[in-house]
Amino acid sequence: MASSMPLVAIVGPTGSGKSAIAVKLAKTLAQRGLATEIVSADAMQLYRGMDVGTAKVTAEEAAGIPHHLIDVWEPTEEASVQDYQERARAAISDCFARGVLPLLVGGSGLYVSSVVHQFEFPGTDAQLRQRLEAEFERDGLAPLAQRLVEHDPGANEGIDLNNPRRVIRALEVLEITGEGPTMGLQARGALWHEPTVIVGVDWPRDTLVERIDERVGQMWSRGLVDEVRTLHETGRLGKTAGQAIGYREVVDFLEGECSEDEAREAVAQHTRRYARKQMSWFRRDDAIHWVDASQSDVVALMTDAVLALWQPQSTRSQ
Repeated sequence: MASSMPLVAIVGPTGSGKSAIAVKLAKTLAQRGLATEIVSADAMQLYRGMDVGTAKVTAEEAAGIPHHLIDVWEPTEEASVQDYQERARAAISDCFARGVLPLLVGGSGLYVSSVVHQFEFPGTDAQLRQRLEAEFERDGLAPLAQRLVEHDPGANEGIDLNNPRRVIRALEVLEITGEGPTMGLQARGALWHEPTVIVGVDWPRDTLVERIDERVGQMWSRGLVDEVRTLHETGRLGKTAGQAIGYREVVDFLEGECSEDEAREAVAQHTRRYARKQMSWFRRDDAIHWVDASQSDVVALMTDAVLALWQPQSTRSQ
């Protein structure tokens, strides 16, 4: 029974309300006899102590629904898509083994794709890695990032081009396999698990902008500046975590590079830009069923879709 349960994914841009929808759906399904747990697919929610800026659900918002892959790493650690894939699939498989429906929820396109689609990460080449690292030390990151995007255009949406480690790894994959990592993931191919239901939460552009601006305002009122100050002053923001939207802008403010109002506006602008990149990534995936959240009850639609694929053992045996 467990292996025939559906994998359900909820995706969409930042500010679309995915987390709240997931919790409501989990509670609704539980009332219908299907225990449900949430597996996060947010690259930055993996980091401990980065709560306000990544909009992690609070204990109250989680409403008792178990959440996986939140607070996994220290912000000083360098996250890896391959490591995430292994952890996420293990959490999903554990849910299946316990007769629990897993909800994969997030907006990190590369992370979502690495889990729901068949994709195996290639090995490493020490000599190649050493050569690329030497190029970085000699010429800087910009030429490497430009080379990557020229051969793998999807890297512009799927990879942090300001992160030397990720750019070098992507170029390593490109030279080993002949295609960049996002090329393989955007080809999509077979699903990792059958059946899989992927629902995209969509909003009219103007409404999404309003939601993003409201979300940034909430982050400020909930203490984003104090959160970043604590992490920064204790040296806990590593290269990847320190580049997260909301954190790098506040660090600039704390270091006197801009005013607080300028930092806040920069966070809003960068979040809107990131939301466009997220949509560009997800729109390429034909497996995603899009729902206009301004016109439809997403939870009701998803409840019907899930229950159509799952029935309690007692029902099927009758």
